[in-house]
Amino acid sequence: MAWMTGGTEVLLLVAGSALVAGVARRTGAPAPILLVLAGLGAGYLPGVPRYTLDPHWVLPFVLPPLLHTAALGSSYLGLRANLRPVGLLSVGHVLFATGVIGVVAHALVPGLPLSAALVLGAVVAPPDAVAATAIARRVGLPDRVVTILQGESLLNDATAITLYRVALAAAVGEGTGWLTGAADFVVAAVGGVGVGLLLMVPLHWTRKRMTEPLLQNTLSLLIPFVAYAAAERVHASGVLAVVVVALHLGHRSYEVDFATRLQEAAVWRMVSFLLESSVFALIGLQLPVVVGSLGYGAWQAVGYAAVLLVALIITRYAWVFPATYLPRRVLPALERRDPSPTWAVPFVISWAGMRGVVSLAVAFSVPLTTSGGSRFPARDLLLFITFVCVIGTLVVQGLTLPSVVRAIPLPRHDERRATLIEAQAQSEASTAALTRLEELLGRPENTLPSPLEDRLRAVLTRRRNAVWERLGAVNDTTGESADATYRRLSRDVIAAERDVFVTLRDARRIDDEMYRSLLLRLDLEEATAESAADD
Repeated sequence: MAWMTGGTEVLLLVAGSALVAGVARRTGAPAPILLVLAGLGAGYLPGVPRYTLDPHWVLPFVLPPLLHTAALGSSYLGLRANLRPVGLLSVGHVLFATGVIGVVAHALVPGLPLSAALVLGAVVAPPDAVAATAIARRVGLPDRVVTILQGESLLNDATAITLYRVALAAAVGEGTGWLTGAADFVVAAVGGVGVGLLLMVPLHWTRKRMTEPLLQNTLSLLIPFVAYAAAERVHASGVLAVVVVALHLGHRSYEVDFATRLQEAAVWRMVSFLLESSVFALIGLQLPVVVGSLGYGAWQAVGYAAVLLVALIITRYAWVFPATYLPRRVLPALERRDPSPTWAVPFVISWAGMRGVVSLAVAFSVPLTTSGGSRFPARDLLLFITFVCVIGTLVVQGLTLPSVVRAIPLPRHDERRATLIEAQAQSEASTAALTRLEELLGRPENTLPSPLEDRLRAVLTRRRNAVWERLGAVNDTTGESADATYRRLSRDVIAAERDVFVTLRDARRIDDEMYRSLLLRLDLEEATAESAADD
């Protein structure tokens, strides 16, 4: 696999990207911007290898795992409940933005063919709401707004990449007309969903019947690539196939064992972190090369990019506001069932339209040449404009989104109500578990010593009371809730036990196998104690 220059260079890129992203997390700086700047600076240092990204490897090897990770963490039920607004954004807005940006770019850049301009439109059309939803949760946006942004981010990539394929075929000379292209778009979309539906059940069935978490997670790593390749083999949308399969697996994840879920969550967080960090760093490393071969004056290219960035931001407002209110005006029944929100809701959804790593990855998949062997029209300019649109929206909108949300009259997430609902759900579950426990302990084959029976009951009682305690019972000295104090004390006493096990191992009073077994028990207890905090 030669998607970059060599093994050593790949290791250096991944290590450097992880280091810069780690610094961004520690300092609170926007990671994408810091990664691009670090890559840009490193590109001018002597001795730094010249990184090249093969366009043919980007779509099949970079996008599937990123989309799979996003879909696993999405809510199938939330998407279904908000299908209309999500569909209007993930399909309608992408089509609208692709057309507007394509037409503006074609009129703005002399000699840029409409087909190549529409390729650019499809590349920059889909917002990446990962950063937006993280900010939305932090500032307390309503749950429905967060769900809509998540759903849009998940499905709009499929629409954009399918459009990109159609426009690209026309740009490289493989298309047969826009009418045929529209038909190809529909066939690819329907086919991608169909392939996903065919694969999701047997893949989940296979995972459930594997008893070894390592094997299950090995399969999990292969699934997005399998789904993508299977769909592309029949000329369907590989992106949609990946999304459909991952949504099903995420929705049914409770059917696999806990060890698999714990490992899978950690593995996919790591994969997503490394891929996103590496792609942003690669953009910075390659930007000097792109700028050096633009074929346009520096200020001319910056002017084109600035105009298209402004057009991209305005286009989102031009779509979101009518899409929010017009259906309710046309369908009074919809207005009665789902009353119109205040202007603040479409305003913040519009401002949350930052572009991200998917746009950058797709831009670098644009081929170097057309089917006739000539250079792809203004490829370097398209890459530069994509870079400016991504970084520009991250800076202009991403950095100001918290201030915008705080400044407008928008309902906030009710943390106390959410905790109350969580406590009620946990209470019902604990009551059912306690009933089941008493039933099991009443059987002769389940006889246990009294201390162990009491421990089982105490665990259930602790789990039921923990969420209620978060609603009150604040420690006058520390300001902590009783639940927070319990977690802190649990960490301290577990750390004391862990120190003893390390001492015993170092003194060779226990062997390493026993040491690891004892340490695993402590890790699981600590994870249990911390789970409420993570939620």
